[in-house]
Amino acid sequence: MSISAILTEAYYFFRNHIRQLAILTVPILLVQVGIQMWLGMELRAADLENPQFGVPHMVAMMALLLVFSLLIAALTLFMEVRSHGHEPSTGMLLKTSLNFVPGLLLAGVFSGMAIIAPVMILAAFGPLTLVGLAISIYLFARLAYVNFMVVVERLTPLAAIKGSFQFSRSIAFKTLMVLLLYIPLSLIGGSLSALVEPVGLPLMLVVEVIVAFFGLFINVALFRLYMVSRPTPKVEEEA
Repeated sequence: MSISAILTEAYYFFRNHIRQLAILTVPILLVQVGIQMWLGMELRAADLENPQFGVPHMVAMMALLLVFSLLIAALTLFMEVRSHGHEPSTGMLLKTSLNFVPGLLLAGVFSGMAIIAPVMILAAFGPLTLVGLAISIYLFARLAYVNFMVVVERLTPLAAIKGSFQFSRSIAFKTLMVLLLYIPLSLIGGSLSALVEPVGLPLMLVVEVIVAFFGLFINVALFRLYMVSRPTPKVEEEA
């Protein structure tokens, strides 16, 4: 299936379920974006010569990872059950999503380390920084399906990383095309944030949440690409 067809189907899914998606994800996004904004303010206010990273910052970082894992679990579970024609309640989705948070958290940490390692290592060699960045972007595309492997395939974190890398072999380019949507989204989000910054934090929070919510469309597009690329289970012929 072409990228245009993938994006079109993802658009229709997002549009047709935007109310359910908002009810499910916006409360989580409010917490996530709120923590991100607080950490951002703390970072800007820090002394660059003697930065202080205390217990509150560590707790906030851990909470951010947990909240993000819950968001991804809930969104992925929603897309999975809707693809099978089921309509579970928001409460049931959130309750079930909690079971996937530990696995998603570990898978996210391991895959994140694998993605940033090339650029961090090769940055020490100056001119090779761009090579490291290219490798990291490639790994990002190959590991973009880890969340689906954990939630849909019910794999362990390490098995999910291996499964995503194997699964994405033939669709790495298409995956990268979908992920490139983060670039215009980031530019739009940054421009809107700068525009409303003089107004105050409440409006900035609202704008950031709205941008993050529509950014979930990329996850929907990846899920659609994942679903159409999954191997079709073999049906045993009757004797």
